[in-house]
Amino acid sequence: MQRAIAGGVLMGLLGGLLGCFVTLRQLSFFSHAVGHAALVGVALGVLLHLDPTWMLLPFTLVFGVVVLYLIDRTDLASDNVLSIVLSGALAIGVILTSLIKGYRGNLMAVLFGDILAIDATDLILTLIVLVVSGVFLLSTLRQQILLTLNPAVAQVQGIPVGLYRYIFVVLLSLTVAVAIKAIGVLLVNAFLVIPASSAKLLSHHFIRFLWLSVVIGAISSIAGMIVSGLFNFASGPSIVLVQFVLFLLIFGWSKLLVKFA
Repeated sequence: MQRAIAGGVLMGLLGGLLGCFVTLRQLSFFSHAVGHAALVGVALGVLLHLDPTWMLLPFTLVFGVVVLYLIDRTDLASDNVLSIVLSGALAIGVILTSLIKGYRGNLMAVLFGDILAIDATDLILTLIVLVVSGVFLLSTLRQQILLTLNPAVAQVQGIPVGLYRYIFVVLLSLTVAVAIKAIGVLLVNAFLVIPASSAKLLSHHFIRFLWLSVVIGAISSIAGMIVSGLFNFASGPSIVLVQFVLFLLIFGWSKLLVKFA
């Protein structure tokens, strides 16, 4: 339980931090595609009798970079490329899953999340990704904000737009990989999008929006684990459910403020 709480807080912080840029840069479909395509990595890990985590990390990393490369190198709209690649990867994942014989406990845990299964290695990996992401994004925050709001102006001012985009995709892919064990393949995108969307309803000032997203991500993770323990629900859906309810409450509160302002 101590590892689960620590992991939940770390992943909440990480999801809130990267979720800000995911929502503003309209990359929610991208993280959704990476999360679902991770089924291939999970299935490969089970088939090869390896820890799925060690298959997820390189697979999601390569998948994210390749997808961004395809988007940059084709004339197709980004959502079309994502739909094509996601469908193909998901089809491969389902086929590989059908080849798995016998006990599928590891596969099911990764699909739907089990935060109690987090071990010391998962905590270390999550902490490393959180520290690297925090150092990179916060040390280049002004450039990241400009890149988010107006990539063309950022390019003119000499900001390495392409390099920053690929670094962010690498961090996003690794975040998806480390969060899947706790949240599950099917819900990991919500873990990135909902806290940031809730924070955006509360503030339009970027720095305040960033901190609110991080705080909401951490608090909702702890609250979700409490709900999971009290009602014996799965951990991943419990955390996302708390995030969803919190989003509805914040949305309703914001509408009331506007109405009576």
